[in-house]
Amino acid sequence: MSNEIKPRFYGLVAEFDDDRQLVRAGRAAREFGYTKMDAYTPFPVHGIDEAIGIPRSPLGWIVAVVGTIGLAAATGLVYYAGVISYPLVIGGKPLFAVEFAVPPMFEVTILFSAFAAVIGMFALNGLPQYYHPIFNFSNFERVTDDSFLLAIEATDPLFDPDESAKLMASMGAKKTELVEA
Repeated sequence: MSNEIKPRFYGLVAEFDDDRQLVRAGRAAREFGYTKMDAYTPFPVHGIDEAIGIPRSPLGWIVAVVGTIGLAAATGLVYYAGVISYPLVIGGKPLFAVEFAVPPMFEVTILFSAFAAVIGMFALNGLPQYYHPIFNFSNFERVTDDSFLLAIEATDPLFDPDESAKLMASMGAKKTELVEA
């Protein structure tokens, strides 16, 4: 008997010729019961998110909340500067006039929203990520050109390499490969 350690697998990766096959395969895998899978494509594929069960991103809400905080901060800053810290009556105008506060309020709102979008995107996507097991797929470099991949992760409760490969082959996968972690 050998003390050989079995390699841990990331999952099964299936390669498809076009985006329609990928979406169909994603739906079939989801209907089969798989919940942990991801798709890799050279361009955005409409419908793939719902096909493989990816929920809507909370990034829009994050940007809206942080942008509102930026608007409130800018309003408070303009009010503090014009009314409390350095009150000057110039030409009979009020100390705090919304008309003159709009440009800094707009700019700070945009600034906070932009930072929230970039930082939120990096955080939600888990970036920077210099290595991912999907890079071990033999044809992964083609995903930026003309290849469509569907990866079913080995951590999925229903994952079985043989059954997964059969399901992907029945959906038109031109290649399936078990990828090491």
